Amino acid sequence: MVSPNTPETPDGANPSAAPRSIQDVVIRLAGNSQDGIQAVGGFLARLAGRTDQDVMTYMTIPSTISGGPSIFQVRMGTGDILSAGDRADMLVAFYQHSYDAHISSLRAGGVLLYDSDHVKPAVDDNRFTHVAVPITTATVEAVGGTGKDKGKNIFILGLIARIFDLDVAKLSALIKERFGGRNEDIVRNAMLAFDSGYAWPQNNLRDLFYRFEAVDRVPGASTHPQITVDGNTAVAYGLLAGGVRHGAGYPITPWSSIMETLRTELPKYGGIFVQCEDEIAAISTAIGFSYTGQLAITGSSGPGLSLKMEALGWAVMAEMPLIVVNVQRGGPSTGMPTNVEQSDLLQAIYGSHGDAPRVVIAPKNVEDCFYIALEATRIAREYSTPVLILTDFALASRIEAFDEPELAKLMVEPKPDLSDRGTDFKPYPLDRITRHAPPGAKIASGKYPTVTGLEHDEMGHPTGSPKLHSQMTAKRREKIKTLAASLPAPELTGDESGEVLLVTWGSTWGPGREAVGRIRPAGVKAGHLHLRYIHPLPNGLEVTFARFKKIVVAEINDEGLYGYGQLATLLRGRYANPNIVSVTKTDGLTFKVSEIVAGIAKHVESQSLDAGVGVASHSALAKTA
Repeated sequence: MVSPNTPETPDGANPSAAPRSIQDVVIRLAGNSQDGIQAVGGFLARLAGRTDQDVMTYMTIPSTISGGPSIFQVRMGTGDILSAGDRADMLVAFYQHSYDAHISSLRAGGVLLYDSDHVKPAVDDNRFTHVAVPITTATVEAVGGTGKDKGKNIFILGLIARIFDLDVAKLSALIKERFGGRNEDIVRNAMLAFDSGYAWPQNNLRDLFYRFEAVDRVPGASTHPQITVDGNTAVAYGLLAGGVRHGAGYPITPWSSIMETLRTELPKYGGIFVQCEDEIAAISTAIGFSYTGQLAITGSSGPGLSLKMEALGWAVMAEMPLIVVNVQRGGPSTGMPTNVEQSDLLQAIYGSHGDAPRVVIAPKNVEDCFYIALEATRIAREYSTPVLILTDFALASRIEAFDEPELAKLMVEPKPDLSDRGTDFKPYPLDRITRHAPPGAKIASGKYPTVTGLEHDEMGHPTGSPKLHSQMTAKRREKIKTLAASLPAPELTGDESGEVLLVTWGSTWGPGREAVGRIRPAGVKAGHLHLRYIHPLPNGLEVTFARFKKIVVAEINDEGLYGYGQLATLLRGRYANPNIVSVTKTDGLTFKVSEIVAGIAKHVESQSLDAGVGVASHSALAKTA
């Protein structure tokens, strides 16, 4: 962002007539959850999506029903935005606690916009441009009547719209869409607050007018319309596109909005979603749907996934196609329900008792939440296996803009295979992948199979045969290995070989990509490898690992008793490579780019000092952190 202290235009014209150009901006709104700051951030994010700008958001909300301090951070601009930003260019502080807690997040030269009715900043702090606005009083004056200060979030939206020369017509349309189904007075008051904020006559606001650089479309670039949604919504619609028409669940933060979307949308496609009395009933009901030949979905967050584990083992033994979504949050136990963590990985892979191989995949961003759901439905059907989607609170609540999927090409029309089976039909053949016969399918032999959690023979009949148990265990294992052999090579960017390879999974993709982009100019040969398929791992990773001196795995979980995060532990066990090391955190927040850079610098500096080379370049690297 251009510094607010940039001199006025040479001809002395008011900068409001000639806003200064910027590529992107990070705005952090800090207040209480009751103030509707998430709504402001959502409006800004959706506006960016409708004006050919890239956008990414980040939010924190209190886990208590009574509410409390909350933030919404939005980064929008005309470049390729991969993270929500390490530091804010503008901080909007609604209360004194908002100022006290978040002033450290504002970069030097940034703008502090605060409610002078509630906030008293340090008057001698000249690092920032201070803009005092009586937000509460101004909103009351604008709305009047019994509205009191309700609507100060929309007042701030109007003010921000003026500062950044945003499209007022589109913002107004978004506001009317949001409140259009309510009383006309609500829409009127919202527009009064917005107009009042847009027209606020603060003296030094004239020094703060900016305009985003125009987007020059690259020849051949996508011309598809963009959509702007959060990760949970993207998962839900990806499942619909993948042909899921049945599901069951139980509410828990932050999974619940997927359940609510499916409850609303599935009936439109002739399906149904059942809210059950608990997590065990939910997965059992979903398995029942899948038994009928309809691929079904259940989901939860970490505590709920723990309860589903026994039934999940049944689905593995019965080789039942099933989708299980886990929107990870801070743990263990109730933990931090509204904070991000990637600490359910080992639970997802190994949670059930016995040898129960299943598939675990993870989306990298909001757009990928849609496509990973599609991929999960393909794998579940093709390999007749449970597939777990590991997303997390950051992706669930984050809003991003991306090209609208070509649904006409992607939609799967589900239809149970009720065709006749021949006399040689076996649901569990030792030499082929399981293909169940749903109830209603005719079997020529008249011998109908059993579907059970007991070990079974090729017809599904229970058996205690040591030989068959070994053979069936191998069958369930080998089909997952067959999947691994078919998986595409993971995304690798940056250098093909060198000093450090950064490995990420899930929502750490964006900060990881930016981190590698930041350290390479410092003289470090570095690559970035991102994993969507976690279990099984794609074949050939060891070849890529061998080309780098250090493999640094960044993930949001604890380093554990032995100094390695959960994915790093898996990779070290799989490849026996001592160069695999960890960068971990457990503060409930997404990675900052600077945190990953600092973690890489620590490992690379240590290696370079041991080798006695490259010290100068890594001193520069340390400074970038």
